[in-house]
Amino acid sequence: MRISPSLRLLAVPLLVTVVACAPVDEAGDEPSAAPETTSGTPTDAETTEADPCATENLALKTPGQLTIATDSPAFPPWFSDNDPTNGEGFESAVAYAVADELGFSEDQVTWIKVPFNNSYAPGAKQFDFDINQISITPKRAEVVDFSDGYYSASQAVIALEGEPAAEVGSLEELKDLKLGAQTGTTSLAAITDVIQPTEQPLVFDDTNAAKQALLNGQADAILADLPTAFFITAVEIPKGTIVGQFQPTTGQTEEFGMLFEKGSELVPCVNAALATLKESGELAALEEQWLSDVVDVPVLQ
Repeated sequence: MRISPSLRLLAVPLLVTVVACAPVDEAGDEPSAAPETTSGTPTDAETTEADPCATENLALKTPGQLTIATDSPAFPPWFSDNDPTNGEGFESAVAYAVADELGFSEDQVTWIKVPFNNSYAPGAKQFDFDINQISITPKRAEVVDFSDGYYSASQAVIALEGEPAAEVGSLEELKDLKLGAQTGTTSLAAITDVIQPTEQPLVFDDTNAAKQALLNGQADAILADLPTAFFITAVEIPKGTIVGQFQPTTGQTEEFGMLFEKGSELVPCVNAALATLKESGELAALEEQWLSDVVDVPVLQ
């Protein structure tokens, strides 16, 4: 189609107008579009998303709830009145202190019962962590994960006052005694690995059965961690006495740790909470409050 001269004349001013609207740099070229700029500072939402230990981002069994396990009965001085929910007793208090550091209120904490020996068995767990005087050992750590230690424990030997076992002054003298401890515990391992008695040790389902065997004369002495031994001899068996204490592993200190399913992403977050409690002195204060009866006891060599 042919365009009339008059239309061509109208088009020229229009073209000039459009070109004139485009900015031109000093070289006469049109610059590229300016890149979008950001402040370089992440927003609060971005920071929260990047932090796996933010309360809303924690890897939990039940969203919004921290599920903690322990055995039943739950013995003093670790728990009080066989009720882990009351916050009384060293481990109950520590559990709630950790929960608070993670951002959970008391009503957002759920307790479940898990037998001691089941806690460190391989496989999936129903809890976020278990707290139950569980010693950190390399063998257990093959199938579960542990937090950093929250308490250093010694093994204690308990006998009845006036009995020959109460006069023992060394590990060597324990060898010929009938000794007993709860199954699956480092107390039992200490008997077999450190003391190495001439007789097979008695193995009990729980500490109550071990205490009864001592009272019945079936065992000359029983073993338990030191704070538990103090409670046994002060409250449950007044005629009991602590013969002495020792570390179950030569050259190493036994530590209790919170136990997790293998590969749990919650471990570093709990470790961070424990570190804060240690630095602030709160963990030491809880130990003083609930385990203050732990005084000097002879060390058996």
